[in-house]
Amino acid sequence: MTSIGQPRLLQGNEAVVEGALAAGCRFFAGYPITPATEISEAMSWRLPGVDGTFIQMEDEIASLGAVIGASLAGVKSMTATSGPGFSLMQENLGFAVVAEVPCVIVNVMRGGPSTGQPTAVSQGDVQQARWGTHGDHPVIVLAAATTLDCFHLTVKAFNFSERYRTPVILLLDEVVGHTREKIILPPAQEIRVVDRLKPTVPPDWYIPYEDTASGVPAMGTFGDGYRYHVTGLIHDVRGFPTERPDEIAPFLNRLFRKINQHFEDIMMVEEELAEDAEVLVIAYGSVARSAKRAVKEARGRGVKAGLLQLVTLWPFPRPLVEPHLRKVRAALVPEMNMGQMSREVKRVNQGMTRIETLNRIDGNLITPGEILEKLVKL
Repeated sequence: MTSIGQPRLLQGNEAVVEGALAAGCRFFAGYPITPATEISEAMSWRLPGVDGTFIQMEDEIASLGAVIGASLAGVKSMTATSGPGFSLMQENLGFAVVAEVPCVIVNVMRGGPSTGQPTAVSQGDVQQARWGTHGDHPVIVLAAATTLDCFHLTVKAFNFSERYRTPVILLLDEVVGHTREKIILPPAQEIRVVDRLKPTVPPDWYIPYEDTASGVPAMGTFGDGYRYHVTGLIHDVRGFPTERPDEIAPFLNRLFRKINQHFEDIMMVEEELAEDAEVLVIAYGSVARSAKRAVKEARGRGVKAGLLQLVTLWPFPRPLVEPHLRKVRAALVPEMNMGQMSREVKRVNQGMTRIETLNRIDGNLITPGEILEKLVKL
């Protein structure tokens, strides 16, 4: 059982489980895969203790399918995987987007492509998390850097998923998932938990995909008399497939609007000595931890460095990044890929300052020393 208020030595993966349970997750379907397996293992013995359900599926395609089904039945649901499994989930991820089914997908990133480096760290799935499933679609993607982040951002992921009726992706990397840290879990009364909006009208009056002011329709629960058609096809307000342009465009626009008009709620960054910085590090995940140390050491050498840690990766938090780019002489984007997030930073930058990159793709973590060396040169 969880020891509230007592220090606990937890892996990032284990903290994800604690966050999921605190958020009300009561269904998990998954398939073991390095380096995310600890999430499945812990869920398999924790869920029965809270009257929840754990199922080991035959593959990752079926895993997300089962999660979608459980969510439609009214249960907060989640799965966890790594790169190859995340690739297999993309079709069902698109289904959850278009059918507006709340669920959480945790991807503990490892080296790729293909089977790649199962036990090595990487941040190679950042663009896949945004664009992996086909078609125009909105998405919410969060990135954890610490074990405590894993707890709080899992709760956030469920809250965003329920509030906006959408799948939410939480990205860890192998280092974050397997790093053990002493953390103190907050008491339940201090954790803000959001549940989906349920219909207040009789079943016969219910419109499952109604356009509302928030862009988020109420979600009826299967088994409570709210029967409606669920499909991956573009559909009308009652869920039935349509080819009418006057129904297709409003539906797709609403999918984006329900995310876009709530940017202020969704976008999150963390700042470290960024207010008066002349050179800025923009980082996420475990690299942000190296960057935090490098920034402090750079200050000790007289370099006015700062850190902007991206917590929300998508939608890209442009309104929170742009003001910093206007003020600094240069910005450094270190990441364990070929430059997936630096492309987005450069797109936003539009010549405001100089953007430098630091990339590592050999399965090893970017060290504070490597970032410090670049900062001193900048």
